[in-house]
Amino acid sequence: MQFEYSYAGNTAVQHQGDRTQLSFAPDLKREPTFFTGELRQNVAFREAISALHDVVVSDLRFKPKDKTAYKVWAAQQEEADLAAIASQRQATASRLKALREELTELEKRSAARMQPFWDARARYFRFLYEKHRDLWFVYDPVITIHPDECFFECFSQDESTYGRLGASYEVFQNIGDFSCGTTNIDYSEPLYDEFQKIRSYKQTRFEVDPSGFTTRTGTDAAYKEVKIDLPDSWVRGFLQVNSAMALPAVRFTLHPMDVHNFLFVLKRHKEKKGPRSMRYKLAPGQPVKVVFEPWGTEVICRRSVYEGEGTHDIRVWGRRRLGVLERLLPVARRFTVHLLGTGLPSFYVADLGDLSFTLGLSGWTANDWSTAGNFDLMAPRGQVDELTRRRVFDALKETWSSKPEALASKLGLERGTVLGALSAWTQAGRAIWDLNKGVYRARELSREPLPVDKLRFANEREERATRFLDARAVHVRANPSSVDGSLELSGTVKEGEKVLRSSLRLDGDQRMVSGECTCNFFQQNKLFRGPCEHLLALRLQHSRVSRT
Repeated sequence: MQFEYSYAGNTAVQHQGDRTQLSFAPDLKREPTFFTGELRQNVAFREAISALHDVVVSDLRFKPKDKTAYKVWAAQQEEADLAAIASQRQATASRLKALREELTELEKRSAARMQPFWDARARYFRFLYEKHRDLWFVYDPVITIHPDECFFECFSQDESTYGRLGASYEVFQNIGDFSCGTTNIDYSEPLYDEFQKIRSYKQTRFEVDPSGFTTRTGTDAAYKEVKIDLPDSWVRGFLQVNSAMALPAVRFTLHPMDVHNFLFVLKRHKEKKGPRSMRYKLAPGQPVKVVFEPWGTEVICRRSVYEGEGTHDIRVWGRRRLGVLERLLPVARRFTVHLLGTGLPSFYVADLGDLSFTLGLSGWTANDWSTAGNFDLMAPRGQVDELTRRRVFDALKETWSSKPEALASKLGLERGTVLGALSAWTQAGRAIWDLNKGVYRARELSREPLPVDKLRFANEREERATRFLDARAVHVRANPSSVDGSLELSGTVKEGEKVLRSSLRLDGDQRMVSGECTCNFFQQNKLFRGPCEHLLALRLQHSRVSRT
């Protein structure tokens, strides 16, 4: 999926003695969106925008070690060992030693001659990283200007972490003209370095440059065209997380020191085997308890009492992504946690006073087929006709943000109908649920409408799996193991006149490690091309049943 941007130059930073000016270059192909103001809460904004940068560059996917140098050394050592074994006479051994010393000297001289090349190549890649960030990071952050606040959004490279920084206008002073809307901003690595120079004793002016929306020609040297080809999975993950924010969740607050203790445990330990989960144990009126597996370390959050209803035991994975919150600890008042359920997305909202930072985590860091089962977050939640959906969106855009009840009263519609329409716009990337203030906001992720039908499912098997569930053709039985924490699922899926029998096994980390199905796709491919639609339907049905 290709996105095209046009920037009037690059984002610029100017230092003038006791003041700094941050000028973001907006996307000129969108409707004019701009803002100007001076920072009042400099330090809190610096830490929050730096945490957002950590999300932009985040990539926790497995990276195998580069063993090229070791293999070269091993081959050389093998040759030397064979030569030593073959040297039966002292004269030959002496000659080989002299030759090896000579060869070593030649290799040192060769390395010395090649060193300028290696240094130049390293400088080149560093230049690309710092100056041409679009070759390294696939998506510039999105900024939205609303009448009550402006907020940044971004998504990580590994398609698992979402960040949102909301800044109310109390964060600024001497606010100038602004125009509401959403745009992409040109972002570069030097900009992060400039953020670190923000100080409380220096005046910092912040602006989304309004001058860029003057008439320009394509031949202008300052006019920069950027084309980025994004994988569908990246956009799908972004929309899934956005859709998940509006789902019902278990909610509680944590003291900043409790989050510090979580990070302290993770830094002191390194897992070598699964399960690698955090298990939240919640009971009404009791302190929040978190168990870190596989070590069994329990952290009791005595400053944080769960005030919700019912007891819960919820496991989440990809816990090291919580390291993004570390910079916020000194300036955060509290963290509000939203847990959708075991293996589902989770959200951490940091209260920074007039600033708020939302960290959204997908069910797993690696969202591959072995952890499939969250694609139902993109499923429609209520059938609403096109005219009603358009009326709801137009009413939302009049005020830019609103509660569903207010829209229902204004339009004379039922609340469920309004929620169904807002959910559809969220899935289309044109609206977002604000966890901090509890309102829907108009926010168009891209200039052109996104192909929702193309993004809803990763492949045809996921789509067929959902159809089985809608037709209530799936029956599943669960058999958990008390030994290793694994789970055996077995059942039937009715496809037309045929009844297919399927079974699968999930390990302690909820990964699909084995499966069996009587369908033709599985008999031909096993799991080499991912699970068949019947295995997906079996797992999805169990997930839905366990949440009800």
